[in-house]
Amino acid sequence: MTILTLPRLLLPQPLTDPGPGPDAGLHPAAGPEVWLVDTTAYLPHARRHAPGTLDGQELARAAEFARATDRDSYVCAHVALRRLLSAYLGIAPREITVERAPCTHCDEPHGRPVLPGGALHFSLSHCTGLSLLAFATAPVGVDVEELVRPATILETADVLHPREAAELALLPAAERPAAFTRVWTRKEAYLKGLGVGLSADPAADYVGSGPVPAPVPGWLLTDVAVPEGHWAAVALRTP
Repeated sequence: MTILTLPRLLLPQPLTDPGPGPDAGLHPAAGPEVWLVDTTAYLPHARRHAPGTLDGQELARAAEFARATDRDSYVCAHVALRRLLSAYLGIAPREITVERAPCTHCDEPHGRPVLPGGALHFSLSHCTGLSLLAFATAPVGVDVEELVRPATILETADVLHPREAAELALLPAAERPAAFTRVWTRKEAYLKGLGVGLSADPAADYVGSGPVPAPVPGWLLTDVAVPEGHWAAVALRTP
């Protein structure tokens, strides 16, 4: 039996340039390996490599963004994704085929992004200024968010499990935004790992709002250390 453990707070590797791919020498880990992209620092590199890295659909999607910040975030995240996949798989970035898994509700191919064969699993999340990418040999989900505003907690309180809502209610008001953001990133990482995303009820599962995530059957859930003002988490399916 394989026993896999994760630290309570996972430290991601900052991404500079993983190289063109086939000779980069990265190897899939039992998992997860987590990479952090600073949009400001990575943007010149991403812009330079985007035409030869992204496929036609990704380039068209990038052009659709009205806001430059959204476009830059998308380009950075997807250039980083393809170049890291290239380094893991030994395939040129633009030659990598990313498919959609069957939907968990209707079996149509619009589920989470996957690679043919399933030897390597990945997950991508981005918010203003940061992207977070996770790679593993088992299904994995990752999420990074900016610290929520107090008003957001009131507007989205229905995403919390009753126990989580009770935990937040006991906290001083000043501590609730951090606790809520902790809960939300854990939930979204877990749901992305499952492949259901927000089509499932986020309030159905208890992940805890405290410093350590609550145990989730069949999954390892841990927080990820990211720059101040943000929170992140990763979920990995156990063997």
